[in-house]
Amino acid sequence: MIDLHCHSTASDGALSPEALWALALARGVRLLALTDHDSMAGYHALVDSGATGLRLLAGVELSCQWAGHNIHIVGLGLDAQHPQLLQGLRQQAEAREARARGIGERLARAGIDGAYQGARRIAGEAMIGRPHFAQFLCESGAVRHAPEAFDRYLGAGKPGDIKVHWPELATAIEWIRAAGGYAVLAHPLHYRLTNARLGRLLGSFVEAGGQAMEVISGNQNTDQTRHMARLCRQHHLLASVGSDFHGPTTPWRNLGMRAWLPDDCQPIWEVLPQ
Repeated sequence: MIDLHCHSTASDGALSPEALWALALARGVRLLALTDHDSMAGYHALVDSGATGLRLLAGVELSCQWAGHNIHIVGLGLDAQHPQLLQGLRQQAEAREARARGIGERLARAGIDGAYQGARRIAGEAMIGRPHFAQFLCESGAVRHAPEAFDRYLGAGKPGDIKVHWPELATAIEWIRAAGGYAVLAHPLHYRLTNARLGRLLGSFVEAGGQAMEVISGNQNTDQTRHMARLCRQHHLLASVGSDFHGPTTPWRNLGMRAWLPDDCQPIWEVLPQ
């Protein structure tokens, strides 16, 4: 039971790092990487709590851009105190804060006041993100549920759609590699790219120093897994797996989902630091 991609309240997850750890133990997970968006606060909280019972791997999920697309790169086995990584995380936090304030201003012009303050209250000390705005819109009665918040206000082309100046793909990979970590392309199917364009993304990823890809992300069918495995072999990458768990309300992304890699993929956990 290995899960190398999940989220806590340190970013946009529903469970605190401690509650996530307890759930992982209950589900029989033996190796866990907490990969919050652009933040390692959840990982540090678990380390400071002295959590035991399973192996914890230092991880993070970095936002970046490639050819006009927002891409996510998971870093695994990092030195969480490396200066270059820390500087990168500070840069990401500043970008997220600027986007949040921009969303608040856009929503105010759309007739919804106090959105930034409300989202900041909901996020608390966590990295603020669009899900926090969606929750505020639900609480304020502007929408009935989170999907409607994205459909009407936060999705592409909507009033709260703020383009963030994320770093380039190669920069995010450089931060991870500098910190001694492994750079993993997160949820390749999530980007909805054509096969040809996904192949070009993987080519750019490898050229920039990327080392692995998620062959399994959340609940996939057999054909999707086989396709991801073929791409993994074609680009000579290590294979990773992760639920991309955000909370108990998404049963198709349960923490520690049992997902078996094809035999001809080399698992990344075989080379990760002990």
